[in-house]
Order: sequence, then structure tokens, then C-alpha cells
Amino acid sequence: MSFLILVRHGQSTWNLEKKFTGWVDIDLSQQGKEEAQKAGLLIKEKNISLNHFYSSLQLRAKHTLEIIQQILKNDKKFYMAWQLNERHYGALTGLNKIEMSKKIGEDKIQELRRSWDVRPDPLSKENPFHPLNIDTYKKLPREIIPDTESLKDTYERVVKFFKAEIQKHLMTENVLISAHGNSIRALCKYLFKLDNKQITKLEIPTGNPLLISIDDKLKIKNSEYLDKKRSKSLLVF
Repeated sequence: MSFLILVRHGQSTWNLEKKFTGWVDIDLSQQGKEEAQKAGLLIKEKNISLNHFYSSLQLRAKHTLEIIQQILKNDKKFYMAWQLNERHYGALTGLNKIEMSKKIGEDKIQELRRSWDVRPDPLSKENPFHPLNIDTYKKLPREIIPDTESLKDTYERVVKFFKAEIQKHLMTENVLISAHGNSIRALCKYLFKLDNKQITKLEIPTGNPLLISIDDKLKIKNSEYLDKKRSKSLLVF
């Protein structure tokens, strides 16, 4: 039996401000740091020896993982992959979710946030929030940097990376991934075989480790959120 632990980063400063963040490289809030610390303590209680660590390129996921590793006293080098980045929210990036709900309607916002294959309008390449204008992504080939994404787009890059780089380790070893609400939603769609309707209802809490037990045939045997008070449904076997 192997274990896969999925952790959505702790609350970011833009989560706190109710902004669409996407690929903007925003760091953790104070609450987010505390959530990451609690995640580390919850994982430590399980006494699982973790062999591989992965993070997106983004500060909030990277710093969450660093805090967890400090608590685990595990200083193994972790792999950072742009494929695990948050979904790109296109022209919604940097806008306030509540204000936009009032402006274009709650139903439209829900469609843009939760639907499977609807993309927001593209973000202008001249916008300072476009990934082309953010130092974090300067080394990425321009052709792979999106202007906007649907959850389906996010799924395709996340799952391709998971199959190529992570899945093989789960035959015999344990893995922790620190990523984002939508990149983890995408991975859960694949792992739990969720349909397009189920995935619209799935929400991932910040800083709450999802522990998934996997057999030697890569079949899920059990899953549980370690912070029971903030557990979400749909992933309980």
C-alpha cells in the first residue's frame, strides 16, 4: 500500500481579498501559513515516510510545502512543475469575485468558475498580471503560457504530468503534492473517476491534507481529509 497526499496551499493574500488569482504569483497570508503548519502536524501524526514531494511553480504552493517539510523534518529536494499551477482565469484575473458577481450575475460567475470546458475571455498580454509579465515564468517557453484556461485545459496538463512523472512512484512509494484548488480538482477528477457534473460540485479546502491510500495496481482503497472539521464530501470511500 502506498500513500498520495494532496494539499491545497494555505490561504493566500488574494484568497483573503476574494480575488481571482490564477497564475499571479501571490504568497500566503498569515492564516495561510498557520494552515500549512497545521497540515504539517496532521501529516506528521500519520507517521508516513514520504519519498517524493511536488509543488507548482507558485509561491503559495511552494511555501506551503516548505512549511510542511520543516515540521516533518524532511529536507528532501522537491520538484516544482508549472503543470501543477492553478488554472489561468483569463480576463477575470485580479478582479474581486463578489464585485463581479454583482456586475455579471452569480450564475455567470459560477459558470466561469465551475464549468468543465468554459474559458473566461483571454487576458491581454499587456496586462501586468499576464504570466508573460511575471518573473516566475520567464524561463518557460512562451508557447506554453496560456491567456486563459478552462478546467478541462487544466486537467489535460495536470493529468499528463501526473501520468508521466508521479504515477510510477505510487507503485511502491509515498508522494505529497502541494498545489491549488483547480489543479487538485483536476487530479481528483482523474483519480476518483468523477464525471463532468460531479466535478462542478467539488471544492478543495485550503491547507487540509487529503490522504489517499493506493494499492499496487494503482487502485484507490481509501481517502480521508486529515482535518475532520473541514472535510468535504464526495471523496469518501
